[in-house]
Amino acid sequence: MKQLIILISVLVFSGMYSNCRAGINSANSSQKNAPGKGEQLFLEHADDCLTLMAKKAEEESIAGVALIAFIPGDKTESWISKMKVAGMLADGRANYLAIASAKAAEMAVTLEDSGDSERRSIDGELGYKGGAIAKVNSGYLVAAFSGGTGQQDYDLSKLALEWFTEFYK
Repeated sequence: MKQLIILISVLVFSGMYSNCRAGINSANSSQKNAPGKGEQLFLEHADDCLTLMAKKAEEESIAGVALIAFIPGDKTESWISKMKVAGMLADGRANYLAIASAKAAEMAVTLEDSGDSERRSIDGELGYKGGAIAKVNSGYLVAAFSGGTGQQDYDLSKLALEWFTEFYK
């Protein structure tokens, strides 16, 4: 069952990546389909945000995966995302990309930080703590890290959002 959930998470993430790349390519080919300001800000700063997360994780001797996403608008109908391996994609016990993706997917539904103990998880969610979400003027920013404890992952995610939200003010 656990392997099936991880496989589904990886497939979902792969599909999101393909859709993101297709959206970027079509935006580049047609001015009328150009991404909005929020998406442009995301694309301009996402790599720097991921590098910040990876450096902070390394300073704290944490290896895993960092993920950042932007959801345009007031509800989740699409998103664009980027990820960075921050030391280790997976090990013998955990697929860090799958876990970070699961955190992000939960936040896309709830628009709240991942792993909220007050809410009962629904099928497909694993309830992992450590992802953070922030409302910005043109949508939501989602940050998830996997590789440390739930609190360490959350601290890295919050650090990323505090840094990234400054560009949306």
